[in-house]
Amino acid sequence: ERGGTNSFTHEALTLKYKLDNQFELVFVVGFQKILTLTYVDKLIDDVHKEFRDKYRNEFQQKGTLGLLNGTFDFKDDFMRLLRDAEESSKVRAPTVMKTFEQSLKSQKTVKCMIETRGEKPKEKVKNKKNKGSKKEGTEAVATPGKAATGDKQPSAAGEKEELTKDEILQKNREEFFKRHMKAGEKSRSPKPEAQKEKGKKPRVWDLGNSNAKVLDYSNSATNGSAEACPVEEFDPDTALGDRNREPGRLYDLEYESDDEAEEEKVIQNPSKPSAKKGGLGGMFGMLKGLVGSKSLTREDMDPVLEKMKDHLIAKNVAAEIAVQLCESVAKKLEGKVMGTFTTVTSTVKQALQEALVQILQPQRRVDVLRDVMDAQRHHRPYVVTFCGVNGVGKSTNLAKISFWLIENGFSVLIAACDTFRAGAVEQLRTHTRRLNALHPPESHGGRTMVQLYEKGYGKDAAGIAMEAISYARNQGFDVVLVDTAGRMQDNAPLMTALAKLIAVNAPDLVLFVGEALVGNEAVDQLVKFNKALADHSMAQTPRLIDGIVLTKFDTIDDKVGAAISMTYITSKPIVFVGTGQTYCDLRSLNAKAVVAALMKA
Repeated sequence: ERGGTNSFTHEALTLKYKLDNQFELVFVVGFQKILTLTYVDKLIDDVHKEFRDKYRNEFQQKGTLGLLNGTFDFKDDFMRLLRDAEESSKVRAPTVMKTFEQSLKSQKTVKCMIETRGEKPKEKVKNKKNKGSKKEGTEAVATPGKAATGDKQPSAAGEKEELTKDEILQKNREEFFKRHMKAGEKSRSPKPEAQKEKGKKPRVWDLGNSNAKVLDYSNSATNGSAEACPVEEFDPDTALGDRNREPGRLYDLEYESDDEAEEEKVIQNPSKPSAKKGGLGGMFGMLKGLVGSKSLTREDMDPVLEKMKDHLIAKNVAAEIAVQLCESVAKKLEGKVMGTFTTVTSTVKQALQEALVQILQPQRRVDVLRDVMDAQRHHRPYVVTFCGVNGVGKSTNLAKISFWLIENGFSVLIAACDTFRAGAVEQLRTHTRRLNALHPPESHGGRTMVQLYEKGYGKDAAGIAMEAISYARNQGFDVVLVDTAGRMQDNAPLMTALAKLIAVNAPDLVLFVGEALVGNEAVDQLVKFNKALADHSMAQTPRLIDGIVLTKFDTIDDKVGAAISMTYITSKPIVFVGTGQTYCDLRSLNAKAVVAALMKA
C-alpha cells in the first residue's frame, strides 16, 4: 500500500519481487546490493511469463496449494532466460567518430570561406532590402495621417522646399536642441526645501503608550511562582465549548457517511432512476458494469483508477501520493478472479478503502498517558517538543494538550522556547492564566497544575528547554511541553537550531504540527523537516519526527487528503487532531471516519 515498490534491501542483499494474483504466486530474485544489474526487471518478467505458461494447466486442475509438495523442472529454462537477459544487457561498443573527410566541412572549398573586407553576405543584404521596403511602407502610411491632422503641414513642407540644404540643416539642429532643453527641464525635480532627517522614527499611536518598559512583559524572575500567572476571571463556556463531555477523555473524530442514506432512498423509491444507485456514489456510477467470473486486467481497471486518482487529488491528497496509491491498488488486483455479480468499480473502491485504512492505522501506537505514567515511575518529567512551519497553530494546540493532560491529573510545565515571534511568550502566559482559572490549585490539593517557564526574547531556545526540563525535574512536574518558533523547511540556519534543540534535550516525543489545509506542501514540509533533523543531528541515530498533530480540521469539510499525505510519507501516526478554538476541541484520529470522508463523492 505504501508506494507499490517491488524491491526490498536486507543488509548486503537486494530482493525484487513480482506478484501473480491470478494463481497467487510470488516471484523473487535476489542479488548483491553493490551490483547494478540492469536486466533484473526483464529477467523476472520473463521467468514469470515462462513459468506461468508452462504450468498453467496444472494450476487450474489442482490449484496452487495442491502443488506445494510437487517438484518443478524449471532449472534449464531459468538458465536459458538468465543467459538471454545477460546478453541483452551487454554494453554496446561506442560509436566511432567521423573523420574529416566524412564531415561536411571537407566538402567546402577554401574560396567560399574567405571573406573580403567591406563585402557583406548575400543573406544580410536581402534582409536589409526587406527592412528598407518596410520602412518606406510605414513612412508612406504615416504621411497622409500627418497631413490629415492639421493645415500646418503643407505650408511647412513648402518652406522646406524653398530653403537651401544648409539652412534646412541649421533649422533642424535648432529644433533638436530646443526639444532636448525642454525635456531636461521636465526631468529635473524641484529641490526639497529642507532635507529629511535620516533614520526611522517609531510610530506613536493615538491611544497607545510610548513607554517601551510598560510594554515589556518578559520578566525572567517570574519563573515557577504562582504570582506570575494571576487567576483570570472569564466565562468557562467560551474556553470549554461542550459542557456535557466526559473530563479527560479524548474523543474520536466523527463522520457520517451518506452511503446508508442513499441505499435507503433507492429501496424506498425503486421506480425513480437514481444516479447513485447501489450506494457506490456518483463518482463511480458511470463506470459500473458486470464482468462475471473473470480475472481483472489493467485495461479493465485503468478508467476506474484514473477517475479515482482525480478524486483523491480533489480531496487534497498530494498528486504524487495519489498516483502511487492507485498504482499499488492496480498491482494488488491485477489477475484477481472476481465474483459473478461483482463490478470492477466496487472491487477497486473496496481495495482502495482497505489500503487507506491500513495507511492511517499507525505501525507504532503512541499512547501519551501510558508513557507519562511510565516516566513518573522513573521520577522524571515526560518531555514533548512541538515543531512546524509558521502559523499552523503550535501554541494553541499545545494549550489544548495541556488542558487534556491536566484533566487526567498530570501537572504541566510549558517551556516558552519561541524567543523570536513577537507576542509568543505573552500568548502562552495568557493560556497559563486561563488554564489555572479552569483548574485552580484549590481543586488539586493546593498544587498549581500548569506553569510557564520563560526567559524572554532573543535567547538560545535549546538552553531554555534544558533549564525548563531541569526545573521540572526538581519541582516534580509530570510533563514538559516545549513550544518552538515556526520555521520554513527551506531555512537551513533555523532547521539547524531545531535539530540542536532536539539532540541536546532528547525529548520523549517530537510532534510535527501541520495544517489540514495543505496538499502537496505537506509532503515537502515533512520530508524536509525529517531530512534536516537527520542531517544536522550530532548523534549516530538521529531523532526524527515521532508523530503528527493535524490542526484546523474543522475548516476543510470532507477534503481530508492531508491526513493521508502526512501519514503516507512518514509512516508516523496522527496523535492529535485539532478541530476548533476551545480547549476541548481536541480529538484522536478515527481512520474509518477519515476514509469515509475521503471516498465521499
